[in-house]
Amino acid sequence: MKDMMTAAVYHALDDIRIEQWPVPKVGAGEVLVKTLACGLCGGETMAWYKKAEPKVLGHEPVGEIVEIGAGVTDFSVGDRIFVNHHVGRINSHLSRRGHFTRDPFYSSMRIDPGGVCEYFRALPQHLAMDTHKLPESISNEAAVTIEPWSCVLSGLKVCHIQPGDTIAVVGAGFMGQGFVHLAPFFGAGKVIALDFSDWRLQKAREFGATHTINPKSEDAVEALREANNGRLADTVIVIAPFPEAWDQALKLVEVGGCLHLGAPLAPGVDWVRDGNAAYFDQITVTSRYSSDHTDTYSYIRLLESGRIDADKAVTHRFDIADSAEAFRMLVEAEQSLKIAVYPHGIPEGSAG
Repeated sequence: MKDMMTAAVYHALDDIRIEQWPVPKVGAGEVLVKTLACGLCGGETMAWYKKAEPKVLGHEPVGEIVEIGAGVTDFSVGDRIFVNHHVGRINSHLSRRGHFTRDPFYSSMRIDPGGVCEYFRALPQHLAMDTHKLPESISNEAAVTIEPWSCVLSGLKVCHIQPGDTIAVVGAGFMGQGFVHLAPFFGAGKVIALDFSDWRLQKAREFGATHTINPKSEDAVEALREANNGRLADTVIVIAPFPEAWDQALKLVEVGGCLHLGAPLAPGVDWVRDGNAAYFDQITVTSRYSSDHTDTYSYIRLLESGRIDADKAVTHRFDIADSAEAFRMLVEAEQSLKIAVYPHGIPEGSAG
């Protein structure tokens, strides 16, 4: 194994550098993974969310084990695996109450040093809690959706959807497409996507939206009522991280419904509700940060069953040398959904 490797390193939103970093050393209970592909996440464009700089990009990897440490028995060299970058623990108050991702332990655990590099190290807790051997039926490109769309699945679990409910999704980027695509598994009837981009709305149709609305060209409330027998939506999921989008989403929720916050506002940004309406409308507001090991397990089984069309969610592919261009496309967020980066080169035959 060589001592140095290529990594795509975040220094600032407009400063992504290709650098040489040490290949991680593997200790007891750990594995070294050759990164086959890694997705880029919209969360990586939120500068306030960065805990440290410089930082290797990427936390949505699929890879192949190339070295195992002493004591590893459940995995072998050659296994193709998905590793969740953050993993929880069982023995804590928050975890025992089902809030694995809000236990501080969760965010303290991460793959070393990241996903957009040639190799990364997975720790014993990763292997114990949320590392999965992947069947041949799940492609590398589909596998880069495991982490983000497991977060979608996690969010849908708390949306209180009843069979036949109408679901509206505000924001049809990659994560919004996931909510559109997975909502029927929870009983959704009509699924209505809202976005300012007609390109994204067409993609939402391909992922299962029964109706689409462009609030830039039509009144969203009136259009929703027209599509839903005069009613608003039973559950509204808002992905766009802006107070104005949250206000718009709240106006789309029927009395007794659910408003799910699918992405955070920046720290210090207020969102104000009418206190009288908050009481009488009986709208439940939910949120769900990230995904835990149970969500990952559920998502992989759905993916393996063929019920999730994940491959077509990857719209662009980049060699690691072009990571700055990949990140620029992620920031611009125009006609793209999931962007995959290949640290060892784009395989022949990959689309796009």
